[in-house]
Amino acid sequence: MLRIICGPKGTGKTKCIIEKANETVAVAKGHMIFITDTKRYMYDLKRDIRFIDVTDYAIAGEDALCGFIKGAIAANYDNEYVYVDGIARIAGKPLKDMAQLFYMLEKVAAARGLEIWLTCSCAEEELPEFAKKYL
Repeated sequence: MLRIICGPKGTGKTKCIIEKANETVAVAKGHMIFITDTKRYMYDLKRDIRFIDVTDYAIAGEDALCGFIKGAIAANYDNEYVYVDGIARIAGKPLKDMAQLFYMLEKVAAARGLEIWLTCSCAEEELPEFAKKYL
């Protein structure tokens, strides 16, 4: 299942996704992964959540990001939750041009029984049509 937390810059999306991840630790049976592009929030997450800062891996573009996420998921068989903070910022691409990435993440989530949460910096009414179903 793919889910989106959206809102304009400065509306608390990162805080919301961190709280969601921390709350889920109590009920999660599998591994949890949190992917972002800064170390700033590393200590805000509970230690049971695997924290990955993509700036350590020089992610360049949507395809690289998709491959990176798939690789992180493949590292453990029993992953259950994946959180990606700032999907468009990390991919370096406008959200409206990322339909393929969303499609691939939806397929991976369904095939592996994952819950994937993404943050997107835009108002709900500005979300592209392909992304609205993930709200």
